[in-house]
Amino acid sequence: MGDLTLAVDVGGTKIAVGLVDFDGSLLHHAQLPTPPSDAEAIWAVTEGLITDAMTTATGDVHGVGISSAGPVDLPSGTVSPINITAWQRFPVAERVAAATGLPVRLGGDGLCMAMGERWRGAGRDAQFLLGMVVSTGIGGGLVLDGAPYDGRTGNAGHVGHVVVEPDGDLCTCGGHGCAETVAAGPHLARWARANGWDAPPEANAKELADAANAGDPVALRAFDRGANAIARMIASVAAVCDLDLVVIGGGVAKSGALLFDPLREALGHYAGLSFIKDLRVLPAELGGDAGLVGAAALFNASA
Repeated sequence: MGDLTLAVDVGGTKIAVGLVDFDGSLLHHAQLPTPPSDAEAIWAVTEGLITDAMTTATGDVHGVGISSAGPVDLPSGTVSPINITAWQRFPVAERVAAATGLPVRLGGDGLCMAMGERWRGAGRDAQFLLGMVVSTGIGGGLVLDGAPYDGRTGNAGHVGHVVVEPDGDLCTCGGHGCAETVAAGPHLARWARANGWDAPPEANAKELADAANAGDPVALRAFDRGANAIARMIASVAAVCDLDLVVIGGGVAKSGALLFDPLREALGHYAGLSFIKDLRVLPAELGGDAGLVGAAALFNASA
């Protein structure tokens, strides 16, 4: 086995490529904005970053892990990210394999985040782990019995679409009352404005957190409401998957105690089964590097 893994992280705002060594250290990291244009322009940026990374490699590169916004389709090696409309059933695995001549492992970005946190972050060595990102949306990935769990198509772990309010708002997925419609950043801010928070329409979750930290009662209620929804979702997923740890990252998670304190309190109410009463919930540690480190971990797990 070679010393290095090439890692590719494709998202709606940026494309990042890195080189990860055998113990999970990120030795090379470069990124560029995702072009708001056609499929081939996006691929050209991706391929250029890959070429540059391969040129800088000082050891043998033995394979490539790809983290992509979803949905993904593992059987065909294609991706159709909701936030990259130009890439619909784009054959990213085939393209990367052709550009590098190396074996490739594709995974969803939530799964790669979970794998990264398990390898080098807050979830080290956890055997039954849910990794979550709470930001403009809510995504997730599952590690079950120490192994990445893709599901049938590669999309297992879409926990943002667990229904927590049966009569709730319409979600972008077409359903109603998903956790994302309550607890994702834009929805937190929108609910707060509708319930008396004195803020401009463009105010976001960061400004909402600032208001909550300053004691604004509506902002505090918004975070309590979002945390409660996440707790309901976590309790449900934990009961189904017998989890021992949940790691949460993303922009909303950066609010710290505003999210985690009411979340843990609510989880104590909802997680009643004996085997999930000791479920731990921790903030993520890797930040923006989780996708690259996790993509490498995903490849290594399948090598």
